[in-house]
Amino acid sequence: MLTRLGHLTVRRRRLILSLTGLFMVVAGVLGTRALTVLADGGFEDPGSQSARAEALLDQHFDAQEPNLVLVVTAADGDIDSPAAAAAAQAFTTAVRSVEHVVDVSSYWEMGSPPSLRSTDGGRALVLAVADGEDDEVEAAIEDVRALAEDVADQAAGPSVAPATSVAVGGADAAGIDIGTTIEGDLARAELIAIPITLLLLLLVFGGIVAAALPLFVGVIAVLGTFLSLFVIGSLTDVSIFSINLTTAVGLGLAIDYSLFIVSRYREELRAGRSVEGAVVRAVETAGRTVTISALTVAVSLSALLVFPQYFLRSFAYAGIAVVLLAMVGAVVALPALLAVVGTRIDALRVFPRRAPRPEHSGFWYRSSRRVMRRPLPVALAVIALLLFLGSPFLGARFGTPDDRVLPTSAPARIANEQLRADFAGNAGEAFPVVLEGGDGAAPATADVDALATAISGLEGVARVDGPGGSFVGGDVVTAAGTAGAEADAASFSTGAVARLVVTPSIEIVSPEGEALVQEIRALDTPLEASVGGQTAQLVDTKSSITSRLPLALALIVVATAVLLFLLSGSVLVPVKALVLNALSLTATFGAMVWIFQEGNLAGFFDVTATGTIDTTVPILMFCIAFGLSMDYEVFMLSRIKEEHDRTGDNAEAVALGLERTGRIVTAAALLLSVTFFAFATSGVSFIVMFGFGLGLAVLMDAFVIRGTLVPAFMALAGEANWWAPAPLRRLHDRFGIREGDGPEGGGDGGGGGDDDEPSVEGQEPEGGAGPRHPELVSG
Repeated sequence: MLTRLGHLTVRRRRLILSLTGLFMVVAGVLGTRALTVLADGGFEDPGSQSARAEALLDQHFDAQEPNLVLVVTAADGDIDSPAAAAAAQAFTTAVRSVEHVVDVSSYWEMGSPPSLRSTDGGRALVLAVADGEDDEVEAAIEDVRALAEDVADQAAGPSVAPATSVAVGGADAAGIDIGTTIEGDLARAELIAIPITLLLLLLVFGGIVAAALPLFVGVIAVLGTFLSLFVIGSLTDVSIFSINLTTAVGLGLAIDYSLFIVSRYREELRAGRSVEGAVVRAVETAGRTVTISALTVAVSLSALLVFPQYFLRSFAYAGIAVVLLAMVGAVVALPALLAVVGTRIDALRVFPRRAPRPEHSGFWYRSSRRVMRRPLPVALAVIALLLFLGSPFLGARFGTPDDRVLPTSAPARIANEQLRADFAGNAGEAFPVVLEGGDGAAPATADVDALATAISGLEGVARVDGPGGSFVGGDVVTAAGTAGAEADAASFSTGAVARLVVTPSIEIVSPEGEALVQEIRALDTPLEASVGGQTAQLVDTKSSITSRLPLALALIVVATAVLLFLLSGSVLVPVKALVLNALSLTATFGAMVWIFQEGNLAGFFDVTATGTIDTTVPILMFCIAFGLSMDYEVFMLSRIKEEHDRTGDNAEAVALGLERTGRIVTAAALLLSVTFFAFATSGVSFIVMFGFGLGLAVLMDAFVIRGTLVPAFMALAGEANWWAPAPLRRLHDRFGIREGDGPEGGGDGGGGGDDDEPSVEGQEPEGGAGPRHPELVSG
């Protein structure tokens, strides 16, 4: 099939390139709208108890939980002074007039509850609900921020206002700041990555024409990524965070795949083939590798579909799309362009041509031979090092992202830091407990009050408000309907459903907060209680990921093993690949905890260590990095097997396979890591973690795993590498993945087929025929 595809790309090159150009224009026009349809959430399990609590609140209560927390600071240091109170009341009235703000309450209007006042008395809170579609909520928050700026402008004027500043915080405000930051980060990352990538491509290929070809496929993949995100995001929820890493993966894989195709094409030209013969041979050999690599990456990413959080599923949607785009660009559009470029691929050289080394003398051949002479000591030493680097992950603690993923200068981060630092009972982190009676009956008042009393007596609870009043320390302190009560009883009960609002005295997104949620869920009550809020979502997220993780890993393992078996015909090689790819991630996971959880080098990366890492990060990084590792595994394995099939010598096949692919793999890894490391300049901490972690994983895999453990393990296994029981051998003989018909499978016929450029069959390629060896560094 690939042989026929190769001939088709040569014969119909102009048509293919015209369609490619049309696709790029459409993708460029529509893809720029991708950010308008993406969301900034998706970390919760929609089938969890916390999600049920939120659904019941939306269904039964007009009053929603505040998504805007406004911190008002008094200039004179006393938030209860008449002047401060008057200014705050005026600000509250102004907020109430903002479109799409449906509910506003303030410290001054609610009887001055201590939970809404800072411990030093200099600050107090205004709580608001912005409701509507995402763009309407965003517009409302921006209007509230404008009002806050007006307060600051007044304070700087001749008549100093008592409330000198208002900081706008809350989850939705943080989400807006995250989205704004990511937009800027994306542009900056591209400005960093593209020039460095172009320079590296020039170093790898030596000339402008050859270096530009991988960028051609990269542009196809990136524009196509934006288009796919726009289409998918218009149909279902897609996380905005997927745009950063899928763009990085798309650009990186497009360059990787193009590097494989172009290198093989130049190798075939050097061996004396015509342009058409070289294109066809490159498609049926390197194109086969690219296809299998793309399938393995897509399989790894597809495992994310088993998780209920759309944050994780987003990377599967967009990742699979971008991998397929990179593959199609590399095996269809790029060969068509190569057919047009022909022997001019070495035109516009920047660096002088270097004569290719004879085989059996290169660095990778010699180093692999050294490793295979002492495979066991090398393997044990490298494995010990990797396990040591990965050991910090044993102390991993998981949480959910909050405003601290933002830079310290972000407005929402400033407000929420004030909440954490100055308020003993953090009303901004108050969470609901929604109560239902058994068998559809209304919850009994006595049972609701009993549960409120019990919750208020738990360690870590500052206050509980409900239909019976306000409860502190296991006692009712303000009965419903009396002065100082949080609100009237009707706002806490509809008859069918009741709710309690729990104000914590601890940092709620913490191990102590998780324990508090579990304690509330474990209380003995005849009511059906659903605990909501951020920490309940974290507890439920951990549970849902843990329960589905075995299925996701099984999908990756089985599908990858099947693909590698079809490629190699071996039982042992797929097992070896799975083990080594998992080992390659140990250093990445260890660094993730050591830096981003424990805070080592946090200043260098300009991130805030919170003592936890996001619960979804390890599985997401595993799926992406595992797929990328398999990319290099397939490329090396295909050349090793090609040589083993020719000679039957395991050690020589490994050494020659590494020599023919080592420089390509390390060059591809450097190019891909540049793209990832560029995203590590982000202002959002877990984007930094993704970028740095994946860049590190790619380099560890290409240099450490491929350079040491692959030859060591294959030397230890010997000819057993290629063994399979008779039934599986027959299965591989029937369905196995093979190249074209041997060395001449690509044919060496002329070009043509329509009115394209004349055939260059028989024309001596630049440099003449030479050994079958990849020309990489400056040719």
